[in-house]
Amino acid sequence: MNRIAALDMLRGYALVCIMLDHMPIGLLRNLTLTNFAVFDAAELFVLLSGFLVGMVWVKVEARQGRHTAQLRFLKRAAQVWLALIAGAILLALFSALLFRLHMNHTAVWFQYARWILEHPIGYVATVALMWMQPNLLDVLALYVLLIATVPLTVPFLLRMPWVALAVSVAVWWFAAPLNALIPNQRPGPGLLFNPFGWQLLFFSGVAMGAFRDRIMPVLQRHGRLLTVVSAGVLLFSLTVVTSWKIGAPAKPLTDALRQITGGIDKWSLDFARFVAILAASWIVAVPLARPFAWIAGTRPGEALAEIGRGGLFSFIVCVMLSIWGDALDMTVPKGGPAWFWLRLAIDIWLILAFWAIAALWMRRQGWLPQLRARLRLD
Repeated sequence: MNRIAALDMLRGYALVCIMLDHMPIGLLRNLTLTNFAVFDAAELFVLLSGFLVGMVWVKVEARQGRHTAQLRFLKRAAQVWLALIAGAILLALFSALLFRLHMNHTAVWFQYARWILEHPIGYVATVALMWMQPNLLDVLALYVLLIATVPLTVPFLLRMPWVALAVSVAVWWFAAPLNALIPNQRPGPGLLFNPFGWQLLFFSGVAMGAFRDRIMPVLQRHGRLLTVVSAGVLLFSLTVVTSWKIGAPAKPLTDALRQITGGIDKWSLDFARFVAILAASWIVAVPLARPFAWIAGTRPGEALAEIGRGGLFSFIVCVMLSIWGDALDMTVPKGGPAWFWLRLAIDIWLILAFWAIAALWMRRQGWLPQLRARLRLD
């Protein structure tokens, strides 16, 4: 399948934002997506993942048949599940190592570091059963469940798209009570990322990827109106976030906006967040398509695309670098101009390290055989 550079770049951008957002006192986290819209990089990551699933499915089914496509995504679900387990082990061990080195950090819960050493089998088992989803990896747990349903849900969506949409909306509507039925380690009901809510965004992405050749000509007929409406939605979204950031002085505005939106809950995929990410998708895909294609061809765009193409590997690296960056931030003495510049240097270094690791992984076909050959000689 031919890669779309802008999509890979956006996926890489989402992963970089996720990394920075999970560093509680990081500096550049103030410039990530969540500061300018009521949605954040998690929505972008899930929507793009669904889009890629839709694109891949229709190509594989057309060339090799539906059975091959179903087996491919069952295998993918197993890979994501194994990545969740491996990531949870690495996260806990790395956290324990940092505590042993007296490098405090709050990006992940401290108990994981204790459990992996005191009860390693129990820790791995609870993650494997998905009874526990370590924070920073909880979106990956959501992804496991969504991908596992693809062999059944995507054929249904392709055959009866409007019925599938109605079912998806109905499931989203009852997401909270349905999620409460899932046994979980959390004090609250069900998974943190409610799969019954977030499935609506994921399968919207699947539909975009699978039907894009049929959908876009229809939407383009109303392109100007959709662009105006989408821009209005994003401007409203920015106003909501800005009022939150201002705090008490903007309380009257915040209260007035809340009369329109209600509470905007991330974990069950609030309607305001869903509409805002769809509006952003239209703006990026249509009026800003050429600028984004140009950005994807620049050096920073290519670097982000390499991160995005890293897939599960890049996600695990993202989690590890979040913990490392948080620990480094907490070693910087507060106060003085050096505090600002050191934290900025940490953030920039982490982004560059993220790209370097992802690039090394993506180019492994060039160096891995040589390394294996040398090891055999030794």
